[in-house]
Amino acid sequence: MPGAVHIIGAGLAGLAAAVRLAGTGRRVTVHEGSKQPGGRCRSYHDPATGLYIDNGNHLLLSANQAALDYAATLGTTDRLDGPAEAAFDFFDLRTRTGWRLKIDDGHIPWWIFDDQKRVPGTGWRDYIALGKVLFTGERPLGEVIPCKGALYERLIEPLMVAALNTAPPVASAALARNIVRETLAKGGAFCRPLVATGGLGTVFVEPALDHLRARDVPVLMTHELRALVTEGDRVMALDFGDETVALGPDDAVILAVPAWTATALVPGLTAPTEFRSILNTHFRTVAPAGSPPLVGVIGGTAEWIFVFPDRVSVTTSNADRFMKEPRETLAQTIWDEVRCVIGITDEALPAWQIVRERRATFAATPEQNALRPGPRTAWTNLVLAGDWTDTGLPATIEGAIRSGNTAAALI
Repeated sequence: MPGAVHIIGAGLAGLAAAVRLAGTGRRVTVHEGSKQPGGRCRSYHDPATGLYIDNGNHLLLSANQAALDYAATLGTTDRLDGPAEAAFDFFDLRTRTGWRLKIDDGHIPWWIFDDQKRVPGTGWRDYIALGKVLFTGERPLGEVIPCKGALYERLIEPLMVAALNTAPPVASAALARNIVRETLAKGGAFCRPLVATGGLGTVFVEPALDHLRARDVPVLMTHELRALVTEGDRVMALDFGDETVALGPDDAVILAVPAWTATALVPGLTAPTEFRSILNTHFRTVAPAGSPPLVGVIGGTAEWIFVFPDRVSVTTSNADRFMKEPRETLAQTIWDEVRCVIGITDEALPAWQIVRERRATFAATPEQNALRPGPRTAWTNLVLAGDWTDTGLPATIEGAIRSGNTAAALI
């Protein structure tokens, strides 16, 4: 009989690995240390607003094939909504003007020659500099492209901050290169925005639990791994505190936990040590009819506004500067910006919730990117997974799921 696989962590990386391995003949068990599965992509009922909200807002693109394949396996692809074309709405709070960026399908970027589709205040020559990203090696992005001007402020900065969760001038040019190669460089067919309007949990988490349950894969909550018991080049047992699980000669472990947890469990493991925060703000309100589902905001505290049927949610990335700001002050500031951007006339602050994810992602700098380990370890039956491992992408849903798929393939 094939050996058992113990997956430590029920975030997206761990769930993706479990979904891949379920039904293959391996006995799979998922162990999660917290009370909730899903990691940073979990959804939950929030008593302050009375809404089902996401811990953090996440935008997918049509290029994210691993995430889309995962959703297809779970039968939830239809729960991701987005326009039929690559169109992004933006609003500049400083000038009170808005515009829509439209990226044509196909590899040739004809849209940069059309002033009705490209970023206002830019000419086609401005985009030549962006092409340099496609051929760069690892260094700060600010050494590759100019971090100033209309194109930077109105397109490159908001997109790169959202993707890298790090200030672009000091961010990894290699990670930026990989993002551009998979999206903008391939044309609009790979840049269509996709949003889980019913909540990320309804697409990626709860259906995964149902999928695993139907295949007799247990997901044990509040089952925190305390230590790996190793001997030679193998993990021999898993210490959960109140019990120790011995591993057979064909058993394996996928460690899909945060970087700081992994380094505490795995002797000598090198992993990112610096992290960046994300601020998410949720308002119980109904946006005016015809409001775009997603708006990028320039010049404000808010950076991306997500419009859902029963709420408006706002994301601010690279948000360390807001972690000590009073919650009430932040809520009022962001609400005033939301009103301006999408035209809400009611001044009263609705029911709201702020979620501060202090270690949302690793800092996507060249130095931190170099610390990311591959999936293999010094122990033959121990594999790593997580968006902080060396996926070639920044810490994203796509990266997390790819890492889970890779770990499952190695097992």
